Amino acid sequence: MNIFPDAVIGFGQFIIAIALLIIIHEFGHFIAANLVKIKIEEFGIGFPPRIKKLFEYKGVAYTLNWIPLGGFVRPKGENDPDVPGGFGAASPWARLFVLISGPAMNLMVGVILFAIIFTRLGEPNFNKVVIVEIDPDSPAEAAGLLPGDIFQYVNDIEITDLNIISETINEHLDESVLLTILRDEESIRINLIPRSNPPADRGAMGVEIGPHIVSVSPVRALSSGTRSVYQYMTALISLPAQLISGDISPEEGRIVGYKGMYDIYSTMRQNDQDAPEYLSGVNTLAFFASVTVSLGLLNLLPIPALDGGRILFTLAEIVLRRRIPVVYENAINLIGFAVLLIALLYFNLNDFLNPIDLPK
Repeated sequence: MNIFPDAVIGFGQFIIAIALLIIIHEFGHFIAANLVKIKIEEFGIGFPPRIKKLFEYKGVAYTLNWIPLGGFVRPKGENDPDVPGGFGAASPWARLFVLISGPAMNLMVGVILFAIIFTRLGEPNFNKVVIVEIDPDSPAEAAGLLPGDIFQYVNDIEITDLNIISETINEHLDESVLLTILRDEESIRINLIPRSNPPADRGAMGVEIGPHIVSVSPVRALSSGTRSVYQYMTALISLPAQLISGDISPEEGRIVGYKGMYDIYSTMRQNDQDAPEYLSGVNTLAFFASVTVSLGLLNLLPIPALDGGRILFTLAEIVLRRRIPVVYENAINLIGFAVLLIALLYFNLNDFLNPIDLPK
């Protein structure tokens, strides 16, 4: 018997998962710093103010802090190039490696989460069209088609994607067509008359079709996961251009804060609870995969105070072979941090004043 309401459990899981994704980001910085011999003074779980120091190991203080959404690492001499063994005194290549490793860790987690989804669900083969569901009292049911049948030909036209079968069937409404389908590795021919006036929200044949889903090995799943991360990053990068061109609405492309993220998470979690057992958890995994990829990409943007802004300064140092004065870099990062806080405040307030519209 659960002593906590489901909503409370869901909220707790959301907070823990988001915090873990941010901690994973910081862990990437932590590992990289250790590899290039940059001293880390503190690894914090949550954001200050500090609750207590949990323990100390090899000179690193591991602390628990009051604000639960995330974590941080505090390297020695972060902004001071005169501190030996510190971040500021390290070579630009070492600093670049440390800065990139946080976002890279988030992207790697995204690959793993997407790979888990592909391992569980399989991978769509869009060159094969399969019947997912058949409507009752439809031409497909009368002709003897079954879920799982794979279309090979309609008359003499080879079916290699979803559009071909839709276009071909629509050209022969109320006419007898010869379907060649693959069932249990056997080709079968079936005559069917697609209807020109189907019931509302129903098709001419009375079938729901989709790409053929094939099982994938863990190695193939990782490859597909990598491709999914790349495609998702590309979609995010193209978002401003799509907003300007009007291809998507401002509401569809809006940036959400923690409440908006929680609203989306709650919808995905409810979808998982309503889904068949084999789909359980998939929507939630996809949500957190998108969050960790977004977090990784956001931190790579050349915005002062973010990893991307610091990376930009470091690249300039490598190209110019001279360091931009620390006082200027710190001032720009401070201004960027202030602007970032204002933006975060706006996005989070907007979630309350103008809640996102999610499908029911």
